Amino acid sequence: MNKAIIYIPNKNPMQSGIAKNNKWVLEFKTKDPTKNPLMGWESSTDTLTELKLEFSSKELAINYAKKKKIDYDLIEPKKRKTVKKSYADNFLK
Repeated sequence: MNKAIIYIPNKNPMQSGIAKNNKWVLEFKTKDPTKNPLMGWESSTDTLTELKLEFSSKELAINYAKKKKIDYDLIEPKKRKTVKKSYADNFLK
């Protein structure tokens, strides 16, 4: 049976905002990775590892996995703590 993980990917380090960071991704895990003897790279004959499915909500991703009988691990995103600061705070201390 296929195994997958459902998560929200991290934002690009070049981004400063948190907009457009609400896509859930279903990504398949590699079943049996092997080491390529020529180059030493990790490879696999499982082509599902190249597939990443994007969903607009967590529920849609979970329903898809259940419908297709895919075992999944759900990785909940950590809540970001934002500290509201004023420019004047730089001069008050």
